[in-house]
Amino acid sequence: MDRTALRRVVAVINGKGGAGKTSVTANVAGLVANSGFRVLVVDMDPQGNLAEDFGYTEGEADDQGQALAAALAFGQAAAPRRDVRTNLDVFVGGYHLDAAAAALAAAKDQVGARLALARVLEPIAGDYDLVLIDCPPGIEALQNAAAAAARWALVPARSDASSRKGMLDVARRLDAVVDLNPGLDLLGVVLFGTGTGAHRIKHEARERIVEALGAADVVLTTTIRHSEATAHAARERGQLVHELEEEARKGPSWWQIRRGEASGAGGAPRTAGGVAEDYHALAEEIVSRITAAEAQQADEVSA
Repeated sequence: MDRTALRRVVAVINGKGGAGKTSVTANVAGLVANSGFRVLVVDMDPQGNLAEDFGYTEGEADDQGQALAAALAFGQAAAPRRDVRTNLDVFVGGYHLDAAAAALAAAKDQVGARLALARVLEPIAGDYDLVLIDCPPGIEALQNAAAAAARWALVPARSDASSRKGMLDVARRLDAVVDLNPGLDLLGVVLFGTGTGAHRIKHEARERIVEALGAADVVLTTTIRHSEATAHAARERGQLVHELEEEARKGPSWWQIRRGEASGAGGAPRTAGGVAEDYHALAEEIVSRITAAEAQQADEVSA
């Protein structure tokens, strides 16, 4: 397989649910696309929660993963949903992926099963500047297919021990496909859902992750702060966090609401701005790490 087109495919993965994989995937994708780059998102999760983040739940664009499942299980040609946002296309996920997972797990050709997503992406990934895969927790066949297609693994993790334990599952997934995808590497771990004042907890979590993975620069500088109000509003409205922030900036001032000149109902949470800043910083750091690695590789080849 020619992996040239797959050089900017990132699997967002953790063996534990609730670690922030879908939120990180959706918001980083939206920001990179908003900057003018072409982005493809692959929703490999049978829960299909990306539909809520992007706001196409139960609409015409939401086939509950049927097209992607057919492509994975039977090698059928499939095209992503175009322009879910400007410059952003999505392979839609959903419950049909459960059947695809069962088919891949039962396949006699396990090499082909592990390469199923890579073969779907190989003809089209070169049309995009970045491809992000939202991986499901605990579904081995789908996780293996995602890891086998990716150049990079990005691991969102909370500061608790169980979330860190999920990173060991990631290590096993990477080991399971290294024979087919020797270029797969860890892009980094991003701490997700932390308190803005929890400096000691974040410091200890970083130390334990570095100790477990054995690399000082494995944890990204950016952390994504916890805000229940922002997370709830984003999912309910089908908006990304930077879109909530823009809505808040366009909304009425507090004094207009107090004078009765405007209504405060339906306004974006005040915390949206801070969370949006975190995602902006994360998107920049991810792009910087990828481009720095590509530059280093180019230097090594030229030398």
